[in-house]
Amino acid sequence: MFKIKDNLVKQFRKVDSNTISSIVDRNMTITGELNFKGKARIDGTVNGNIDGEHLILGQYGRINGDVKVATFVCHGILDGNVSADTVTARKNSSIHGRVSATNLVVEPGASLDSEVKTPSENGPESMNSLSYALGRG
Repeated sequence: MFKIKDNLVKQFRKVDSNTISSIVDRNMTITGELNFKGKARIDGTVNGNIDGEHLILGQYGRINGDVKVATFVCHGILDGNVSADTVTARKNSSIHGRVSATNLVVEPGASLDSEVKTPSENGPESMNSLSYALGRG
């Protein structure tokens, strides 16, 4: 009897560790600073800066402000700077502003109108042109 309960608790913990803790719905607009822990998904509009851990900007999402997170996956539009360990720009996404990231993934069809800043051997951080970051330099 207790073994079944223990298995269920383990399953819920596993699911919980992978779930999104905050969602801004497609019909929502938030104006002001947004701070969060865990994973968040934005399908609506945020007018302000965002500070958190793991952020997904959905296909219909838009951020007008700066983003500082550990991981950022962009399916929508970001008008602002992003600072993250990993930035992923998905097909049909758009990022306008400075990108500072250790790892940058840009899928075909994504739009980056950005200045890219990545760690380099010449110092803690150095400015690299977008063409260099995309492997065309």
